[in-house]
Amino acid sequence: MSKSLNIALLQTELFWEQPEKNRIHISNAIKELRPEVDLLLLPEMFTTGFTMSPENIDAIEGSRTLDWMRELATAKQLAISGSIVFNEKGKYYNRLFFVEPSKVSIYDKRHTFTLAGESDVYTAGKAKTIIDFKGFKICPLICYDLRFPVWSRNVEHYDLLIYVANWPKTRINAWDVLLKARAIENMSYCIGVNRIGIDKIGHEYPGHSAVYDALGKEVLFSNKPEICYVTLDKKHIKTTRRKLKFLEDQDKFNLEE
Repeated sequence: MSKSLNIALLQTELFWEQPEKNRIHISNAIKELRPEVDLLLLPEMFTTGFTMSPENIDAIEGSRTLDWMRELATAKQLAISGSIVFNEKGKYYNRLFFVEPSKVSIYDKRHTFTLAGESDVYTAGKAKTIIDFKGFKICPLICYDLRFPVWSRNVEHYDLLIYVANWPKTRINAWDVLLKARAIENMSYCIGVNRIGIDKIGHEYPGHSAVYDALGKEVLFSNKPEICYVTLDKKHIKTTRRKLKFLEDQDKFNLEE
């Protein structure tokens, strides 16, 4: 069991609805990725930007991107995660893949963003995904999920909560505050990976990718295009929860559709 986890966050601009161009761009951006990295995190819809026209994306592109992720994971011996537009049997999903060299886990975005019409074109997910990776239990979520604390409530005793996002500048204060809040209330590391730049419909994204520890202390913050690196310490989680047994006092509840 690993005592630490080395993570890289790619905060980058994206090319609108151009999966192949984005795959090439990301491949080039991570050529000099540090060899000790265990997990590479990419933004939400990293092959297209936050498009509400998934019909513009060839249905085969989802499989192509998944194959590319598998090849990258195998070549660099790491895990890679981010969400993409995925067409499955004629239904569109904002689907996160967590790809290891010999295993693939998925999570479909639960809270589709009604303000942008995402709920009209993408099928919402129904289940959380908890991933065991190198001694860490990881809960990956997507963007708008951040606003709904019940969905992220740490009933599984995960160690790391991840949000991949296209979160705009106009509401970035909420992003900053809620990431920190999710870390504190769940007594886990919390990572947010946002994109940067301006998309085709004029939305500006300022980055603000960040990492918070289980006490809400800022470990990392960035507002420029770059690869950010962070090492998470499993001892921090164990020591904090042993000393402050707040999770033992949380309310019991069941989610209903």
